[in-house]
Amino acid sequence: MSMEWRARPNPVVRWWGLLTLVSGANIALWFLLYGEFHKPVVGSLGNTSSTKSMFLLSAAYVFGCAFRSLLPRADVQRICLFDTWLSSVFVGRSVATVAEICFAVQWAIILNQLGGIAGAETTLNAARLIVPLIIIAECFSWYAVVSTNYLGNAIENSIWAIAFFVVGVGLCRLLPEYNGLVRVALIVAIVGIAGYLAFLITIDVPMYLSRWQAGLADGSKLLGFLEGLHDVSTRWVVTHDFEHWKDEIAWMSLYFSAAVWASLALCVVYSLDGHLPQYRTGAAAANCPAAMCSPPQGARKADYRYAALSGV
Repeated sequence: MSMEWRARPNPVVRWWGLLTLVSGANIALWFLLYGEFHKPVVGSLGNTSSTKSMFLLSAAYVFGCAFRSLLPRADVQRICLFDTWLSSVFVGRSVATVAEICFAVQWAIILNQLGGIAGAETTLNAARLIVPLIIIAECFSWYAVVSTNYLGNAIENSIWAIAFFVVGVGLCRLLPEYNGLVRVALIVAIVGIAGYLAFLITIDVPMYLSRWQAGLADGSKLLGFLEGLHDVSTRWVVTHDFEHWKDEIAWMSLYFSAAVWASLALCVVYSLDGHLPQYRTGAAAANCPAAMCSPPQGARKADYRYAALSGV
């Protein structure tokens, strides 16, 4: 991989350097949090194995985003910064798919955790929806990169918007159920989701729709399935031209920073499981069914969550 381009004044160089710096810090933070929270906590309802699973889900997202920060690429355009097979769309999109599904599972677990403690059926229903929606979004993403049809990207990101609108509704339902630091965390999460939805609706989805419309006007040929699979595996175009990257910088910067911090924050919330019930409001504790909100001492966390989700 040639590094000569890094010696020239180029905003892409500064952007890439910032991405790699943030990614390194995110990895260090993951190890710090894992060391702090992956150990028995006095009064916890569960054990460290479930906490480890949550951190492993986060690791897939944190390290996946770090990989994509180190070797950025734009899928449909087939552009990248470094001439290596690791920059191929097939590799990058595969990493992204695993990471994004793990991120969605994290959100489903947290919604299930908080909704189960509070006895909030709306939040539990939201937990059931998030992962299927993201899997559908991933299918449209793969359709877009294989066929080079930007309409697939527009639909993909529209589904992400729907999924996180559902998450936001689930979190809003929890506001009357919690007070103190948990309520503050809920408000921060809701504000962050509102900003994310605004970005998707006003910038991201319209960008992909305009690209799709431009392709229709130009009569651009879409790739068939087999042709597209070969293309995503074998073709990557190295470019350091700011004009080629300027539309990707905003979403990549937010994706590889704020979204990763959200994944790490979810690990912290999950690790505090045994302490969360004390933040329920008095009304929530009084109205919540005992079987759902007050599992027997020593009950396994996985069994408690399954019972809360299934209504058993």
